[in-house]
Amino acid sequence: MSTNHFVAFDLGAESGRAILATLNDEKLDLDVKHRFGNPTARLRGRLHWDFLAQWEALKTGLRKSAGSESSTKLKLSGIGVDTWGVDFGLITGDGDLLAMPVHYRDGRTDGMMDAAFARASRQTIFEATGIQFMQLNTLFQLLAMQKQSPRLLDAAETLLFMPDLFNYCFTGERKSELSIASTSQMLDPRQRAWATGLLRQLKLPTQILPTLVPSGTIIGNLTDEVAVGCGVDPMPVIAPGCHDTASAIAAVPVVNESAQDWCYISSGTWSLMGVELGEPLINEESLKLNYTNELGVAGRIRFLKNIMGLWLVQECRRQFAADGYDHSYSELAQMAERATPFVSLIDPDHGPFLMPGDMPGKIERFCVSTKQKVPNTRGEFVRTCLESLALTYRRTLEGLEKMLGRKIAVIHIVGGGSQNELLNQMTADSCGRPVIAGPIEATAAGNVMVQAMAIGLVKSLAEARGIIRSSLETKLFSPRDVGKWNEAYDRFRNLPAVTPPSVTAP
Repeated sequence: MSTNHFVAFDLGAESGRAILATLNDEKLDLDVKHRFGNPTARLRGRLHWDFLAQWEALKTGLRKSAGSESSTKLKLSGIGVDTWGVDFGLITGDGDLLAMPVHYRDGRTDGMMDAAFARASRQTIFEATGIQFMQLNTLFQLLAMQKQSPRLLDAAETLLFMPDLFNYCFTGERKSELSIASTSQMLDPRQRAWATGLLRQLKLPTQILPTLVPSGTIIGNLTDEVAVGCGVDPMPVIAPGCHDTASAIAAVPVVNESAQDWCYISSGTWSLMGVELGEPLINEESLKLNYTNELGVAGRIRFLKNIMGLWLVQECRRQFAADGYDHSYSELAQMAERATPFVSLIDPDHGPFLMPGDMPGKIERFCVSTKQKVPNTRGEFVRTCLESLALTYRRTLEGLEKMLGRKIAVIHIVGGGSQNELLNQMTADSCGRPVIAGPIEATAAGNVMVQAMAIGLVKSLAEARGIIRSSLETKLFSPRDVGKWNEAYDRFRNLPAVTPPSVTAP
């Protein structure tokens, strides 16, 4: 295999990176060339993504990755973008962006699930899409726009999800990759097509929906304007798994995919826990337990559960800093490890935890409402978050095994959250399963390997995973102290409902 260079742009809810990947002799090397915060802004009461700042950060990342300002400029074989799900921008017939994309944490979707159910039942929507109900899904965002800003929606010619929007800026092509489109709750996962019948029943516009393409599609070539502006040669822009979780799951370093005895947790701001299937699993049980069928790389179905994730710790850290205690994540993990175990437990998907602001205060109110001791130290607050996440993973694992009718023997944790060794060990203890943690850069690795598949360097997903397995580090965590976790799980399962768990993560 000759030496090839790719750029993976990986944008998460908190930050983004441009990563230069070198693929040579069936080895993958990743080098972060540019890191940037993912900026947001409030305007007229709405929480928006600062798309123009994001776009400038991507161009800066491209310049740095290619070495445009050095004497050793690289020839790039492709670039690919992955982001979080559900959010979108609207493009006019003239090609202009109508407004800054709205953040999924904005409150505009409050009450929109009930508005949808007045037009189509929960069963009807799930049967058509197989997607977990979350008030922040694109489906409910469009209902909110229809009610609150109809003129803006009427002016749109094309809806593009966030990575599709960046691809449009890179190439001028208006296309949507299947994995990101499937997060919208507007796609039929069986037909891999828009659920237009459902959308018409919901009285939502279908003419704005873009052409769908599978993961690994070459969207187009970099425009001359971008190439000249970034000082790079023309190159293909390739759709990886444009949903960051799709790219991350493509990098799970399984040895034997056909064994079907493994599950994954893509761990970061959100935790997405599930399995790969060949076909969607859409039935009464998956509706009742609120699991989701999202599309993945190589035609796979990502059957999973969305869980609030390390957002809980991120928001605690933000509040601690506002109170004058600015700790790194490593320091918080050390404080949590020293804290008293099982002081209190929370439901990570408790509705108020979704929105930004004073997470410790929200946890305190949850504990008071459920008649539990309130955490007393910063370490106890963080430990409460981590222990509760690990117990949620166990509940999710039991749901998966029940619906699949088989035992899951090992859990793979991938992504940035796999650096949290305390949570990895808690997961092994809570679930009573070995945990294989890593690779940390799973999303970028999956992104790049799909690009390599698209241009014929790698022949299959199994081959791609083999290269990742031999190139990037993992670490094994074996279960211990299972008895204490069994007792905690009994407490966790019997937590009284404070409010209906109506929202989770994209």
